[in-house]
Amino acid sequence: MNRRAALALLGAGVIRAFGQDRTPDVPYVPTPQEVVDGMLKLGSVREGDVLFDLGCGDGRIVVTAAKRYSITATGIDIDPERIAEANQNAKQHGVADRVKFVEADLFQTDLSKASVVTLYLLPSVNMRLRPKLWRELKPGSRVVSHAFDMEDWKPTKVEEVNGRRIYLWLITGKESSAAAN
Repeated sequence: MNRRAALALLGAGVIRAFGQDRTPDVPYVPTPQEVVDGMLKLGSVREGDVLFDLGCGDGRIVVTAAKRYSITATGIDIDPERIAEANQNAKQHGVADRVKFVEADLFQTDLSKASVVTLYLLPSVNMRLRPKLWRELKPGSRVVSHAFDMEDWKPTKVEEVNGRRIYLWLITGKESSAAAN
């Protein structure tokens, strides 16, 4: 290994050790439980699904999905405090064996195994994420967003839960070719 590569690796470890990794793109705002329930219903979550929650916060969507639908689910969050809280919530609710929480950048996470993706992100983040969803999700996969749409990608369905809007998109496989034109 050359000196430059060794210094880069050391630098990455030092930065991480002092908690100066990439900061979250959105502030942590928990989704109310009735909205979580509405999102999972709108996304037609069912046994056999694999759910990924991007920006999972305290893990409530992942935990609820695993508990209610007996599915495997993964939460992705860049904040180590949220990941610790999510793991504690999974243990508390008896689903730690069916869920996984990963401290990672959602833009660097492979989503190809997901059949359902949930998110509560800002509009600008949704738009940056949209091409990745189109590229990595298989036709038939569902994307459910709390509060924010994806501009000209028309949702399949929109509902309100206690005054909060939730959106559903179905991946058809034609999205990325439409974007290329």
